Parts: sequence; C-alpha cells; structure tokens
Amino acid sequence: MIPISSKVTGEVFSLHDLESKLSPLGYVIGGNWDYDHGSFDYKIDDDVGYQFLRVPFDVEHGSLDAPTSTVKIGEPFLLSHKYQRGLDDNVHVGNIKASFDQFSEPQDPDASVDEKYIAVGQELVRELEATLLA
Repeated sequence: MIPISSKVTGEVFSLHDLESKLSPLGYVIGGNWDYDHGSFDYKIDDDVGYQFLRVPFDVEHGSLDAPTSTVKIGEPFLLSHKYQRGLDDNVHVGNIKASFDQFSEPQDPDASVDEKYIAVGQELVRELEATLLA
C-alpha cells in the first residue's frame, strides 16, 4: 500500500455527487464497504494480480444505503492484490459453498506495488482533484 497525498483528503461530499462524478472516470464503489465506510476503486491494471487506486471514505451523515448521505474522503492509496492461479485450494467435496465460490483466495492481498504504477496513481489523484474540487 502506497499513500498518495491529496487535496481531497478530509473534504466532505454527497455520496450521490461523488458517484455521479467518479463513475464516468472509471471508479466503482469497492466491494468491501459497510454502512459507515467504504471506498471508490479505480482498477489500474490486472498484470499478475490487480492494481488499484483506492479512495477511502467515512460516512459523515446518514448511512451508505441512504440517498442523502455525506462522506468524508480519506487519503488515496495504491493497492495491489496478487491471486493464485487456478481454483480455490481450500475447496472440499461436500462443501456447499464450493458449488458457488471456486475462485482462488488472494495469494497476497497487500502485495507490493510496482514502481511503474506510482506515477499512474499520482496522475489519477490529480485528475480526481480536478474533478472534485473544480
């Protein structure tokens, strides 16, 4: 994980406004959200795993399932997940979960970020600032 300082850190926005501005740029709300926090993820690459720019946020008012919620942006950071090749090695015959979830667990959920992605992440943060602080 590599933090990237940003002018948007600490800023408060309507979650609806954030989604409408960031979705066209390629950001999605990450799957690891809860009612009081979450993140927008931008997939940079999927070379030997996945490299993301993650923009975390905490709910300031309301909850993420409320249309009027406001969120406070945390410091963006680069994140890399490396996955095993093939199917999940923890699947056991008779395991009902295995019928639905056969994908591999992360080999390294907090892998090191290749140097080549740092400049990309910094450029994405500049674009993020220009979009949100305009």
